[in-house]
Amino acid sequence: MNGRSQAVRLPKDFRLPGRRVRIKRQGTGVFIEPLGKEAWPKGYFEKVVVRDRSFVRPDQGDLPPVPDFSR
Repeated sequence: MNGRSQAVRLPKDFRLPGRRVRIKRQGTGVFIEPLGKEAWPKGYFEKVVVRDRSFVRPDQGDLPPVPDFSR
């Protein structure tokens, strides 16, 4: 146990690249896989086409001001 969570220490030969993983249940087991860099596939947005002329993009709102951490 690590705090209130169950923890498993992996042997060196089973270490995964990166710092994030995806965990899934498979039957009575658990599957752990590394998460790669999160990004949309190349060319994804060029392939998205909305042909419905009645589609109106909802207002996305305003972004909050960017904090100035230099102070």
